[in-house]
Amino acid sequence: MGIKQFFTKQAAKYATRNLPEDQKEMINALVSQDPKLFEKIAKETQELIKAGKPEMYASFEVMKKYQKELQDIAGKAGLQKTVER
Repeated sequence: MGIKQFFTKQAAKYATRNLPEDQKEMINALVSQDPKLFEKIAKETQELIKAGKPEMYASFEVMKKYQKELQDIAGKAGLQKTVER
């Protein structure tokens, strides 16, 4: 595991610290499938927040942009049904 992957995993752990254990596992599985995608998502979300958009709206906008990629990753991780709810 490279240092960048390590820090991405640590950031995901920190961001999910208040979630139930099953949701933490799901998110960690998704992040470990494609850490670079989640780095892009985080960067774009932060840019929107800095531009004045509320965090929740920024997150939704960026996640919607990458919805197809996220669904593909969820399918590979065996989480497709969970994500489509």
